[in-house]
Amino acid sequence: MRRSAISTFRQENVVKRTIEGMIEAGEPLIREAIEALRAYHNAQDAGGSVEEIERLRLIAESSFQAVTDYQLYALGHQPLPRH
Repeated sequence: MRRSAISTFRQENVVKRTIEGMIEAGEPLIREAIEALRAYHNAQDAGGSVEEIERLRLIAESSFQAVTDYQLYALGHQPLPRH
């Protein structure tokens, strides 16, 4: 059986709204991750101490992992770890 054009259109809009909602909800996490990466690169460029650069790298890495975890959770692929 073929789906009607209206049914397909409705399903596509639901998926689009779901993905847009996920992106909007995750936007603060994405911004935080980008800022963490900038801080890391700025410290590298400024010749920061090895310890400071490593600390900022870990923060940036952790921030991007949080974005990935959230996106997978929002898409229903894995539960968010609870700490």
